[in-house]
Amino acid sequence: MRDLRPILLVEDSLQDAELTIAALARCQLLNPVIHVRDGEEALDYLRSTGRYAGQHHGGPVVVLLDLKLPKLNGLEVLAEIRGDEALRHTPVVMLTASRQDRDLVRSYEVGVNAFVVKPLAFDEFVSAVQELGMFWGMTNQPPPPFVPAA
Repeated sequence: MRDLRPILLVEDSLQDAELTIAALARCQLLNPVIHVRDGEEALDYLRSTGRYAGQHHGGPVVVLLDLKLPKLNGLEVLAEIRGDEALRHTPVVMLTASRQDRDLVRSYEVGVNAFVVKPLAFDEFVSAVQELGMFWGMTNQPPPPFVPAA
């Protein structure tokens, strides 16, 4: 049976979030998409803290993470994920408008699984997001949810 854990979309631009969610819907993925708008909220969701306290969801199948975010930026969120025993194996894709080599290199240094530059053309953006959704939501086998040692 297919793992139906959610896709976590961390995106502060409402327009980009809506486009991403619409593109993922076109793939007919069964995975729900959870949208959060800043780095702190992303970590709260992942750690089941803050407004997500008590919500144990097994972790997302993938985190689609923007680089430029309020509160904590994408690199800071990624570093927190990779430094947390419960989260460190969570697949993370940096989905960003940045074309800066330093952002690309730093993302890989911190442990990103993939770095995707958001295409400017609408059709290319939709296609890129659909390919991400199909790969991470259906093709890739995610790690099992973290279970702390007793």
